[in-house]
Amino acid sequence: MIRWREGVVRSIGRSWHGAVEIMVDGADGEMRALAFPQVVGEPVPGERVLLNATALELGLGTGGYAQVVATPDRLPADPPPGPGHLVKARYTPLQTTVLGVDEQDSPWHATLRDADDLGGMPVVVADLHSALPAVVAGIRANAAPARVAYVMTDGGALPAWFSRAVSGLRDAGWLTGTVTVGQAFGGDLEAVTLHTGLLAARHVLNADITVVAQGPGNLGTGTKWGFSGVACGEAVNASVILGGRPVGSLRVSDADERPRHHGISHHSLTAYGRVALTSADIVLPDLPGEFGEKIRAQAGALRGRHHVVTASVDGLNEVLQACPIRLSTMGRGLDDDRAYFLAAAAAGRHAESLLHHDS
Repeated sequence: MIRWREGVVRSIGRSWHGAVEIMVDGADGEMRALAFPQVVGEPVPGERVLLNATALELGLGTGGYAQVVATPDRLPADPPPGPGHLVKARYTPLQTTVLGVDEQDSPWHATLRDADDLGGMPVVVADLHSALPAVVAGIRANAAPARVAYVMTDGGALPAWFSRAVSGLRDAGWLTGTVTVGQAFGGDLEAVTLHTGLLAARHVLNADITVVAQGPGNLGTGTKWGFSGVACGEAVNASVILGGRPVGSLRVSDADERPRHHGISHHSLTAYGRVALTSADIVLPDLPGEFGEKIRAQAGALRGRHHVVTASVDGLNEVLQACPIRLSTMGRGLDDDRAYFLAAAAAGRHAESLLHHDS
């Protein structure tokens, strides 16, 4: 199940918040690897590393890295004594203990103990992690920047540190903070469930708008129900239960050659059409031509249960071009799959408009 490798660190490459790229010389040649210093310590050239090369050997689309499991000849010191007993990645060899925002030792426990209401906060729900920067760009398109939190679910990568998008948005001041929920970890705040993560975004980070999406990577099997994005429907349910205002970002593509993902992806149609049991604003980008007609027809399946909002994309291309990080989904950039990013940005713009409707 695990493709183990070992090697020697040749050089240290680029780094971002919580992660460091390294080049490793191993028995099979040179490998690019990723280390999370908070888990395995800071890598040093010339030292031996143990690697999990599974994703690299399988050629998976997200990452392309071997993962550093340990520096066996120089183990990091134990963390200093302190609060925190939430275990994430539970009962795996790399389970880690964090301080949960909602646990008894947290300074915010009293705030969250009886918290039960998001106060109408817009919650933008997206299938893929790559939608995050586009959604935030759309939120920032029309007015003074809102406080935006990101709640990262555990359908993709578990360490938030894996995401260069989160690091870049954080450095640019576009994100107020990240909450990692479920088995995901490494956010500014840690929470047990999506529900407490949303409440922490509202009551601890004081977010005006929260974006919910899985971490980098997406698990799909080409079947109707076997994909991690079903969590979008569950996020809609959680938002409504807690008194939020869910906004569904559609996964739209005019470049994906797979019929199930061309137009509105079956992921969105299934998650919002079957899993979501409560109503959301589903944002349909107003795109021209035959492709626009196609997605308008597909969105008909969501009407009735949801409020399908047709949103203008005027000016959003320029907003996306000004994004502080490179936009990419399934290896396609803005020029390759413009409809995908416009749809996500339109959802963000609509969520921001709700703040003014409620004021």
